[in-house]
Amino acid sequence: MAENRKSSISEASTLREIGAFWDTHDFTDFDSDAPDVKIEFASSIAIEPDLLSEIEDQASMRGVTVETLVNLWLQEKLVEQRALLPA
Repeated sequence: MAENRKSSISEASTLREIGAFWDTHDFTDFDSDAPDVKIEFASSIAIEPDLLSEIEDQASMRGVTVETLVNLWLQEKLVEQRALLPA
């Protein structure tokens, strides 16, 4: 940590002081001051080459990315499957 620089929440000036502060405080007590962030997760799933080729063709015809098309289809399938489940 830079000399004479303090943490904005704990007002600590060393890493040791910051650690001690968070050992005795909960971030949720301060989260109203924290900016909202969007978190995206990436996942890798093996797809058969012929199937991927067909998906790429379909995405190209629709003018969207493969990722967009796969997400759309998965969402549609999940909605469909939820409708089949007993209430």
